[in-house]
Amino acid sequence: MAMNLDKVVPFGRSLDEYRHMFTLTENDLEREILGVGDGPAGFNAEMRRLGNHVVSVDPLYAFNGDDIERQFNAVVDDVIDQVKATPDDWVWEYHRSPEHLRENRVKVLMNFLSDYENGKLEGRYVVGELPKLGIEDDQFDLALCSHFLFLYSDHYSYDFHLASICEMLRVAREVRIFPLLTLMLEQSPYLEPLIADLESRGHLAFVQNVDYELQRGGDKMLRICKAA
Repeated sequence: MAMNLDKVVPFGRSLDEYRHMFTLTENDLEREILGVGDGPAGFNAEMRRLGNHVVSVDPLYAFNGDDIERQFNAVVDDVIDQVKATPDDWVWEYHRSPEHLRENRVKVLMNFLSDYENGKLEGRYVVGELPKLGIEDDQFDLALCSHFLFLYSDHYSYDFHLASICEMLRVAREVRIFPLLTLMLEQSPYLEPLIADLESRGHLAFVQNVDYELQRGGDKMLRICKAA
């Protein structure tokens, strides 16, 4: 199904945010990394400048940079207003305030746009989406999924989540997913049964605390290591 850009909130995160969200070590950053649902993240661009390699997959990449920037500008103020209207839902440590969050999201978008066209030519931004990525088996060491799985548990079924994780494990040796909360700031009801399901298939799956929290209570990731 084609993506409707008018319904998208094209927010992305920086390399530093990825480091914190996924507890990425220097050794991790040197691995072959797949970013699933990266959107307009600065992660890929910043990693490229460091000489590291990331492939990002997202249906958003069917659109050009001007369209993505236009949609960002159309929604950013409304999103920040919603954040300001729910002060108890947010932790202002990494981002110091709603205004600082907005500044960071703009900076990330500019980083992304500066790299986007060249990155598409180099095959670093690929159109695709879960639960079928269209990537060959075992191409990556690490797959990262930020702010998609679990967050939209009300929109996507348990079977979708399981199929999506199995798909990422098909193409990567390890998967990390952040956050584990739904949009209602509750732990996803899928988390515990998914861990049991993955372990029954021989994978190692566990929850790990991280030192990043924006959504209150959203300071954990799911880490899955593929069965040998």
